[in-house]
This record gives sequence, C-alpha cells and structure tokens, in this order.
Amino acid sequence: MSGHSHWATIKHKKGAIDAKRGKLWSKLSRAIIIAARHGGGDPTSNLKLRYAIDKARSVSMPKDNIERAIKRGTGELEGMVFEEITYEGYGPGGVAILVDVATDNRNRTAGEIRKIFEKGGGKMGSAGCVGYLFERKGVIGVKAEGVDEDTLMAIALEAGADDLKRSGPIYEITCDPSVFNAVQEALTKNNLAVENSEISQLAKTPVDADDLETAKKILKLVETLDDHDDAQNVYSNLNLSEELMTAMEKE
Repeated sequence: MSGHSHWATIKHKKGAIDAKRGKLWSKLSRAIIIAARHGGGDPTSNLKLRYAIDKARSVSMPKDNIERAIKRGTGELEGMVFEEITYEGYGPGGVAILVDVATDNRNRTAGEIRKIFEKGGGKMGSAGCVGYLFERKGVIGVKAEGVDEDTLMAIALEAGADDLKRSGPIYEITCDPSVFNAVQEALTKNNLAVENSEISQLAKTPVDADDLETAKKILKLVETLDDHDDAQNVYSNLNLSEELMTAMEKE
C-alpha cells in the first residue's frame, strides 16, 4: 500500500471525527477564488475550477458559498487576493514534505509554516529541495467489492488512466491531471461508485519510517501543517508498513 493511501485514510478518519467544516469550507473557497481568477468563472471550460467546485460539493459546501467564491475570483465581488505558493521541507527521519498554500500575506505564512516545521522536528528548505521527488497525478478510488478488476482496468485505461492497483478494499486509479475528469466520467457512466478522488502529489519513491515513534512524529507534523488556515494540501513521501499501521491502530 502506498504512503498516499495511508495518509488519505488517516486524513479521512480525522476529518470524520473533527468535522472542522468551517475551516474546510474556507480553504475550498480560496481554491475556487484562485481557479476562477486564473481561468474564468465557467467550470465547463475551466477544469481547475470544476475540480474545486466538485471538491466543495463533496463536503456539502452550500451553493451560495460556491457562487460567492466564483464571483470573488472573477472580480464581480470584492475580496482578498490570494496567491498560491508551495513550501518544501523535511520532516523527522528525513521524509520529504510539500505544503501547498493560498495566502494573502506571503511573509506571514512563510514564517508560520517555517515555525511549524521546526517545532515538529523538521526543517523548511528552499524551493526545489524536495519537489523533484513527487509527481502530480489524479488519484481516484473505487470500492473493490463486487467489481471485476479486468473490467475496471479496461474502462480506466480507455479513458486515459495510467495505472490501477488494489489497495486494501479500494482499487486506486492514477492518471494525468489533464484526463482526471474524463476518467471520473467514464467510471460514473459505467455505474462505478467513486469513493474518493483528488489531484495529488505522489511520491516517486516512498520512504519507510524507521520506527513507530518517528512515524507518529511525521504524521503529527503533517497534521499540524494541514491544520494551518492557509494550507490547501500537504504531501509527504512517507510509506507506512503494515506492521506500523497495525501498531498505530492499537494505540
């Protein structure tokens, strides 16, 4: 199982428990504003906007909030101007971490993210220090129960996907971001229920945690970074072995 799958699972459980809906809606609003500012307010021609709207709808963000965010992005409504930045750094055990942010104050956010890295036993690095260890991919999860792998593989590949693999109870499909929507539409057309879908940064070579304590420190740092108001996405190249996952679940 990939580190991405583990983190997605942990993040999903965390989200279900915390349900920090207000903060999540705020982050998604920023994503919609930025997408609309750069590519216009029509989601049929602006795939980045369409993805942001789909993500917002998946967490029950009200239609009014979505429409307001689009209008702020296109300039129909006044609002703060956000810029997208990716910070790079290292966590405990030398794992690589990427933090995508949307901020209206670059200097403030950089200082706060740097402090989180340092408090969590890591270090923020310069641009490019770990980015080359990741590749941007669309990731779509389909529940494996009752689904024939060969049939699913044929549907996914025909729609332009790169790969499909089993990850526990889920089939994980990876694709280039440019065909992300096409692959999702093909799955829907064939009545295949999508469990989760996102455009993510996948580690080219996942790194195993040395031990349980190191793994916990890494996950704590990633979680704290993810909780920052300006953070949109946090990625690491951590891979958790089955043994470590089992040990963490017992605690």
